[in-house]
Amino acid sequence: MRVESVPIRKETELNFKKLMEMVQPDDSLALLMYGSPDPDAIASAMALREIVQQTKGLSRSVFVSTEPLIREQNIEFVSSMRLYIHLLNQMDLSSYRLISLLDAQPSFFHKTSNSIKPRIVLDHHPYEGEWKADLADVRPNYGALSSILTEYLLCSRVKIPRNLHTALLYGIKTDTNNFDRSIIFEDISAYTYHTKYANMQFIRRVELNETPPRFLKYYNYAYHHMNNFRGRRVCFLGEVESADVCVQIADFYLRLIGTYYVVVAGIVGNRLIIIFRGDGYRQNCGAIAQRAFGLIGQGGGHRSAARMEIPIDALRKNLESELSQRNVERFLIGSLRREPKQIFREN
Repeated sequence: MRVESVPIRKETELNFKKLMEMVQPDDSLALLMYGSPDPDAIASAMALREIVQQTKGLSRSVFVSTEPLIREQNIEFVSSMRLYIHLLNQMDLSSYRLISLLDAQPSFFHKTSNSIKPRIVLDHHPYEGEWKADLADVRPNYGALSSILTEYLLCSRVKIPRNLHTALLYGIKTDTNNFDRSIIFEDISAYTYHTKYANMQFIRRVELNETPPRFLKYYNYAYHHMNNFRGRRVCFLGEVESADVCVQIADFYLRLIGTYYVVVAGIVGNRLIIIFRGDGYRQNCGAIAQRAFGLIGQGGGHRSAARMEIPIDALRKNLESELSQRNVERFLIGSLRREPKQIFREN
């Protein structure tokens, strides 16, 4: 069913046709997501699988991520959707004819994963690096990949199950931070469309259960150690259990009066994770992230949200092996203050 209130771009129609030419009857499909997958990536993967399943049929399909689910809300979401997401290091993707990459790009992967060559890449992050795919649909102006996949679904004219309506609405809701981040008309249209069919009570229940009690110690630490200079808040949390700790702290502190962007970092395993959150007005978080840490880190983002990852070995080399709390904080603040006219006055 095509809903006229949801605009279908010409590029969607052309790419959907290309997708149908690529897929064979009873094909095998791997749906790959980078990092610990968020609702937008998961919902988009669900949508792509539904399209292929109903149009050509699938003999096998699998959801795969490079990292396990960590955020409690996402664990509950995936469980309620009755999905199982395998870890990439436990899978042999060579047995699947089609590999699709959702909400990410091949350049996001570390060198150890260069052997992965997805034929389908669907994303809404800014282009990064050089890579090729038989079907590459990257639209950085969209607030959520779920909005793009909504267009694909309507192009396919398949019947959309209620749980998929719910997943896509939740994906749009979370990735746009309830439309506080950069969006376009297509995001609003897709969201409005799904509200007619989604299980809104389920979404509300998931959203209310956000912060595990064990995270409170990080909030307490941030309260006492957050650096504040002219509306810019920066904090290094030390070693944390997951990147989601940094995300939740950054989201919380962005709500403080007089704050227009927040940078929260923590060491997770062998990487320094740096999360950026901003009001989307005074600064461009994605540009700040690249200018401050792009030479030694990997990542990116949008005006109001970004993420960078720096290998610990690269950080040690930069700091002459001194990874003390004070030294890492100096590194963060010093990198952010570099080229102030370019970084802090981004239009």
